Amino acid sequence: MAIAVVKLGSSIVADDEGVVRRDALARLCAETAKLHAAGTSVVLVTSGAIARGMEVMNLAIRPRAMDDLQAASAVGQGKLFRVYDELLQEHGVPSAQVLLTFFDMSARSHYLNARQTLRKLLDWRVVPVINENDTTTTDEISFGDNDFLAAQVAILLDADLLLLLTDTDGLYTADPRRHRSARHVPEVADFGMLQNIDIAMSTSPLGSGGMRSKVVAAEMATAAGIPAVIASGHREGVIAAAVAGDDGGTRFRPQDGRVSSFKLWLKYAKPTHGRIVVDDGAAHALRERGTSLLPVGVVEVQGDFQAGDAVDVSTPNGDGRSIGKGIVNYSAEELRRIKGLKTSEVRELLPRASEEAVHRDYFVLE
Repeated sequence: MAIAVVKLGSSIVADDEGVVRRDALARLCAETAKLHAAGTSVVLVTSGAIARGMEVMNLAIRPRAMDDLQAASAVGQGKLFRVYDELLQEHGVPSAQVLLTFFDMSARSHYLNARQTLRKLLDWRVVPVINENDTTTTDEISFGDNDFLAAQVAILLDADLLLLLTDTDGLYTADPRRHRSARHVPEVADFGMLQNIDIAMSTSPLGSGGMRSKVVAAEMATAAGIPAVIASGHREGVIAAAVAGDDGGTRFRPQDGRVSSFKLWLKYAKPTHGRIVVDDGAAHALRERGTSLLPVGVVEVQGDFQAGDAVDVSTPNGDGRSIGKGIVNYSAEELRRIKGLKTSEVRELLPRASEEAVHRDYFVLE
């Protein structure tokens, strides 16, 4: 049974005032129901809960404070799902609201539970409507954008397609709303070709991502062997066309080899809170042998971070090149105390200390 994960961006779900685009959602739900009846399982990943909450609470602009965002999401989440549920039910298709957080993907037990739940819903021929649980998430444990969430769901389910719907017909060489000379990019087989393309962040007052996050989500999916498409959610028949492999939007071909979903998320979506500078020996070991980073290899600690935060790892300041990014096992204060020390010396200062400053399983090369 084929599985398509379809992400609907805020610009598709709601207008600039946060009012739900019911006509657009009705069309997309009808397309979902048609594919569902033909045997293709469709998983919907939706943005728009915050936008819906903003409209209900008469908020003129998207909040920035975390508690405001969480409250707006709490107001809008159930009301947004109700629209999907009603529209799908018109076609006799049952739906289920599923709220996920980063921990559901990064913690093994949560990951397996999320996968089992979603697979059971698909076995029951239910359409999951997924959103990030914004009411409990924070910047440090957020996917950052539902494009990344959609990519993670596609990887979790070993989907056959990731479709990212937005308000433009795929990727262009520049923002077509600002540059008349922008050319449409119909296919991406090598992500290296994108280096000279101006891929912008969000220009919507309601969205948090933009084309850049969609391209990164496509890279995450294709690195796991899943084709991805970025296309206009305003185009008639867009879901069926993408599933059938027809022209339209921008199609990203699966890449050779596979990278773990966690390391892709770490590389592209997890915000960094500082930098660790390492000596040449540690840099060589990280690059060439794939080892963990030990405190003895650390020569400088920059910034203020806590254990569990993501940090950049780079060579000494004379060079300054970034080696990669990892989840650190120490706070910046602790690491400054033990940098350059051997493991035995570290344990004298911090008896319960981790052997690694950054474990190789939680480190990804640039």
